[in-house]
Amino acid sequence: MTEIFTLGEALGVVSADRLRHDTDVRLDVAGAEFTAAIGLARLGHSVTWLGRVGADELGARILTVLRGEGVDVSHAQTDPAAPTGLAVRQRRIGRVGHVVHYRGGSAGSRLGPGDIPARALQAAKVLHVTGITPALSGTAWSAAHHAIKLAREAGVAVSVDVNHRPQLWVDRQEAVEALTELAAGADVLFANQDELQLIEPAIGTVRELVVTRGGKGASATVNGMRYDAQAAPVTVVDPVGAGAAFAAGYLSGMLEELHPTDRLRRGSALAAFTIAGHSPWQGLPTRSELPPLTF
Repeated sequence: MTEIFTLGEALGVVSADRLRHDTDVRLDVAGAEFTAAIGLARLGHSVTWLGRVGADELGARILTVLRGEGVDVSHAQTDPAAPTGLAVRQRRIGRVGHVVHYRGGSAGSRLGPGDIPARALQAAKVLHVTGITPALSGTAWSAAHHAIKLAREAGVAVSVDVNHRPQLWVDRQEAVEALTELAAGADVLFANQDELQLIEPAIGTVRELVVTRGGKGASATVNGMRYDAQAAPVTVVDPVGAGAAFAAGYLSGMLEELHPTDRLRRGSALAAFTIAGHSPWQGLPTRSELPPLTF
């Protein structure tokens, strides 16, 4: 039995200061659910990741990393008919980046309801999904909602991270409708301050609402009671992955039945470890590395 079941697209990431000129670039693999899975696994939780990767070197790297981190990928699919997705990030001014996605028709976008192992998902304690998956394709949208339906039927808690990526949606209204519908199925809902307006109709239906505010900290409203925690002090190198890392820390605390304030502190600690480095996942802490207040 796994504690956390998550699904989504993992992809290759090429980073450069200016791609047209740089001869040295950074290659990594990443993804919101990928990062969350590793964050939870490093803290000793059992995690299953489901997704599709291409039969290529990037796909092999994704699965190799996840296996090496102790994440169960036995249900992941290698798709010989589509490539692993790719994102190209260019750093322009300070930490402000420009990202171009090559994800249309990718293996990850071909995830569908038929890929989801009902028995494995329904044996988990928590299902974690993000708003990125429904943005990828119609089949990926169906996969996310089918997973939530299966979880609901089995009494598995549903965690949703809004994770709005404007460049993946046709327009804002489509994103609002899809993300609101996804959020309405959550028991635990993660959103940043700017995303709240996108999912406003669903907010009142959620048992546990977690709002992140960057350097201003985070709050959790649990059964009508609000709790707050400050952001962990850190020098930011790259903010990418902070939300996924935070969700991993918070869910870890939830699984261990920590007080909501301590869940927030653990989430903030993981986010700080992530943004202190260039990779969304490589700097994530093990349990022994957690600051005392978050242990």
